[in-house]
Amino acid sequence: MNPAHILVIDDEADIRSTISDILGDEGYAVSVAGDAAAARAEVQRAAPDLILLDVWMPDVDGITLLREWTESGALRCPVVILSGHGTVETAVEATRLGAADFIEKPLSLARLLRTVRKALDTGKRTPDTGPRRILQTGSLTPTGRSEAMRMLREQAASVAARPEAVLLVGEPGSGRSNLAQYIHRLARNSDRPFITLNCSAVPAENAAQLLFGISQADVEEPGVLERAAGGTLYLRDLDELHPAAQRLLAGALEQRGFARVGHAGTIPLEARVIASLAPARADQVRPELLSRLAVLELRVPALRDRREDVPELLRECAERLVEHEGLPFRRFGLSAQNRLRNYPWPGNVRELATLVRRLLVAGGAEEISLAELEQQLAPLQPGTASLIEQDLLGMPLREAREQFERSYLSQQLALCGGRVGQLAKRVGMERTHLYRKLRSLGIDFRQIAEDD
Repeated sequence: MNPAHILVIDDEADIRSTISDILGDEGYAVSVAGDAAAARAEVQRAAPDLILLDVWMPDVDGITLLREWTESGALRCPVVILSGHGTVETAVEATRLGAADFIEKPLSLARLLRTVRKALDTGKRTPDTGPRRILQTGSLTPTGRSEAMRMLREQAASVAARPEAVLLVGEPGSGRSNLAQYIHRLARNSDRPFITLNCSAVPAENAAQLLFGISQADVEEPGVLERAAGGTLYLRDLDELHPAAQRLLAGALEQRGFARVGHAGTIPLEARVIASLAPARADQVRPELLSRLAVLELRVPALRDRREDVPELLRECAERLVEHEGLPFRRFGLSAQNRLRNYPWPGNVRELATLVRRLLVAGGAEEISLAELEQQLAPLQPGTASLIEQDLLGMPLREAREQFERSYLSQQLALCGGRVGQLAKRVGMERTHLYRKLRSLGIDFRQIAEDD
């Protein structure tokens, strides 16, 4: 596969050279231009996959050049604007003309590389939506080059164009909330409200007031359905919603309307509803509500089911923390990346983000080693020493085998969050036989699950 071709347009030779060297080291094919005339010639010579365009140049400024390309229809790739004199007006104008992003100088290396990857990746996925869409969804685009994530992005783009309710089914921490926002940003009404309702925080006694609002005496307060009118209401963790609230919501969806508490007038339901649900808890949702919300259903894969995306997620998470929180830049060595590709990730992407944060906050050498990583992973259960620390060679075979099995299964079970079904898949054992083995070894898998 040919490397992506990036055209760097900047009147400062040092900046052109620096960016060219950085991107070249990352494996990209880079060409440069010092002014608008050279830029036009370079675009004609070899159509780039991405353009990094400086605002201030000696002959024609970058905004004028971008407008020229946009109005002539010659723009066939994302454009990222670079400027040492960034203003809100410049950013707005660049966005209106279709710029994918806007970066101020002096350039942050982490921000530059992350922006380049995002612009290239999103530009390939959505060739017909135009560069302006990239700016709106860039920070929310679900990360990953796996087939599972490629299909998920395509499905999200498809459902975003439709008004029906959407049900996002996936494990906690897998990125369901991010996907809900991504769908909203891709929709035509992306400028309308996006309201999130944390279903676990809805008490039964005032569920109607929270959902529908109240109109009594001198109290006039809209509920979440009314506040999300024209936009999206996201029901986070639908399986945590109290049954009484589920019944009210199902009625509103069926009637396509609702009434505020204390008022008889019907308010039409004009919000698009997206809900997230853990697959193991689908039986906690009333069937009539589930049928109303599952008109369009997307399955969000667990991180362990798309292991090839782990290195990219690690890199992106670290760069985001460096850029937005000022944490020291650190990268994962190959052995550490490989270890995390094979880690079961019971907490999914949320667990990965927490792990990266801990390692960056801890500081240390720029490269995160396997030894340092192991210290940060799930701790061993009480009474189970590391296999390396046990002197198995000093034991009789039967005792050594039993000790090995006990430590091996205890530590694997901890990595699986106490889930025996997940453990059975991980170690390749039939579940009934595994239960017997755990009992014979004295491993209390119920206690491990509670501790986790």
